[in-house]
Amino acid sequence: MSTSERLGEVAAAPDAAEARARAKRQAQRRAGFLRQILRWHWISAAICLIGMLLFAITGITLNHAGSIPATPRVSEQTAELPADLLALAQAAEAQEAPLPDPVRAWIGEELKVSLPADAAPEWSPGEAYLALPRPGGDAWLSLDTAVGEVIYERTDRGVVAYLNDLHKGRNTGVAWMWFLDIFAIGCVVFCVTGLILLQLHSHARRSTWPLVGAGLIIPLLLALLFIH
Repeated sequence: MSTSERLGEVAAAPDAAEARARAKRQAQRRAGFLRQILRWHWISAAICLIGMLLFAITGITLNHAGSIPATPRVSEQTAELPADLLALAQAAEAQEAPLPDPVRAWIGEELKVSLPADAAPEWSPGEAYLALPRPGGDAWLSLDTAVGEVIYERTDRGVVAYLNDLHKGRNTGVAWMWFLDIFAIGCVVFCVTGLILLQLHSHARRSTWPLVGAGLIIPLLLALLFIH
């Protein structure tokens, strides 16, 4: 071997070592990225699992709501407001103000009714009416400010109706609405990390992108061809 060839090999050796080191760093970065994506994927899956099952099942029940029988159960309670509290209610009626706290507390204790803090009555001559909508049913409360009679009626349409209303966020309050928003973000994280994992492994699974494309094209065609 000539002197020039030996010098060429010596010069090429650091370049080869640098290339191997660079490839190793890239492999380590890829492995670290994959571990992070897997971590986010399984964490979001664990958090959203029960919620996704609930929303998948209630998606079916909502889609076939007309075929699922439901017999509403109506219950009614009555009570008579004490004279001192009736005077407070009459004073609130004169100003069309919310029901005084002592009146609300008495109703809650006597009828076992939880009145929302923001529930404002609809005042009409001699009556305060509170609409108390709830998931899976309905309710209302009426207070006769002339004689103090309190009537509370509740309608319950069953478990399926209750779960359907949770799905829609109907009459569920602020806490459940926050849960829906956070749950939706968790589902987005789950889907996006799943898509990244599909891309990372797609070279070994040739059916990956045809199946992803089918998931897009099938509902799109159904919407264009059969929904008018």
